[in-house]
Amino acid sequence: MLSVERFEVAGRGVWIGVIHAEKIQGITFSLEREQFERNIKRLTGFLERRGVEVNTEPAKSGYPSLVRDVILGGMENSEVLGELSFEGITPFERRVYEWLTKNVKRGSVITYGSLAKAVGTSPRAVGGAMKRNPYPIVVPCHRVVAHDGIGYYTPRLEEKMFLLEIEGVKEWTNSRRT
Repeated sequence: MLSVERFEVAGRGVWIGVIHAEKIQGITFSLEREQFERNIKRLTGFLERRGVEVNTEPAKSGYPSLVRDVILGGMENSEVLGELSFEGITPFERRVYEWLTKNVKRGSVITYGSLAKAVGTSPRAVGGAMKRNPYPIVVPCHRVVAHDGIGYYTPRLEEKMFLLEIEGVKEWTNSRRT
């Protein structure tokens, strides 16, 4: 099922969509409706390529509000880990996502290199896992930065900057590295 809601966050409209069955299969968000619709298609395609049975029939659920609460700091990211299905995720990706979610708290960042060292892999492998993250916001890939700048973000750097600014990590949003 697909639950979609639009919220006002820090004076901006934020579209949040959650694909779910018994648990959350994927999350997407955007500051613009057109980009949000592209993100839903991208997420659905990713999940289907990973063998996840996806149903995008509209359905009301509390999941978009849960994601909003994480954005606003009303819930810790790690509190929501149990709601994620981890369907279609490799064991490596799951290890990276869980470590990141449990260890890099709101208001802080970690470099790709430091995260790679913590989980015993390369910065490039971490970057790939972040790019494929189907649970943005809950698995806080926006908190992973390059050693010399903000780094990248899929699908748009503007969203990474928005999330970091809400969390009070402004020193990283002044350095665009694209």
